[in-house]
Amino acid sequence: MIRRAEIDEEKLAEVALAVLSLTAHAEFGVTRAWKGLDWGLLETLHRKGWINDPVGKQKSVVFTAEGEKLAAEFLNRHFA
Repeated sequence: MIRRAEIDEEKLAEVALAVLSLTAHAEFGVTRAWKGLDWGLLETLHRKGWINDPVGKQKSVVFTAEGEKLAAEFLNRHFA
């Protein structure tokens, strides 16, 4: 088993954003995805400026413009 200290956090963030984009949908001019990931990962994505603040009662997170663009890029890079 890989220990947390051995994980490449940058790659993990990229893959997390790509996976999050699989449940994304456009609504009222923004792109949202369900909060189905670990809270620590969501906070990392928020810190990077890829999603809006995930804390709140909403069941989804909102992608930033940069996050939406990068999600497609990362999905292609890591899984195509």
